[in-house]
Amino acid sequence: MLGLPASTEVKRPLPKAQLFKRFDWTASQRERFDAEVSRLDFVNWISPRTVPAIAAGNDVNEIFVVEVSLKSRDFDVKTIQLLAKYIPQRIVYLLRYEDEAVLAVYHAKLFTATWNAIDAVILPLSGLNLDAVWENIVSSIGQFSIEEDKSLSEQIKVDEERAKLELQIAALERQMNAIKQPRRKRELFVELQNLKSLL
Repeated sequence: MLGLPASTEVKRPLPKAQLFKRFDWTASQRERFDAEVSRLDFVNWISPRTVPAIAAGNDVNEIFVVEVSLKSRDFDVKTIQLLAKYIPQRIVYLLRYEDEAVLAVYHAKLFTATWNAIDAVILPLSGLNLDAVWENIVSSIGQFSIEEDKSLSEQIKVDEERAKLELQIAALERQMNAIKQPRRKRELFVELQNLKSLL
């Protein structure tokens, strides 16, 4: 499953009732979680013991894959964020609905890939140690690349800032097209050029 070695498979259930007892969730959080998730299972454990070719990292010693069986394909991202907040491990979530699945991972924010048939979902393990493997997993699911001089967290911040700038540029372009006054249009043009230079 997921193209991972058989030595990583664990298939251990994680009962929802156990989560509700262990974590101090509000009633609305429990209801939302119960309404969206039908079942949780630990399906893979990636560590130097299960994949001897990959060494432990400085920050990451193991990575878990948790299969989350959803009750509908349209899920609230807050459900997965809630899990990530209360389970402080490096976890890749395999969100499954019927015969389709999507990979999700939480690192500073939630990243999701695109929905595919369950057999077509692959989790690539590339890197010499688990730090590199984790960075590659997050960047492949998040569909971005990490620049050489940046860490994973720094790259995520840079990408978020770039996305905000692109939204500001699009808003300014719309505003500039709507304005008829030449002087105001010129001011917006200068502001637009300044923002574009920051990209």
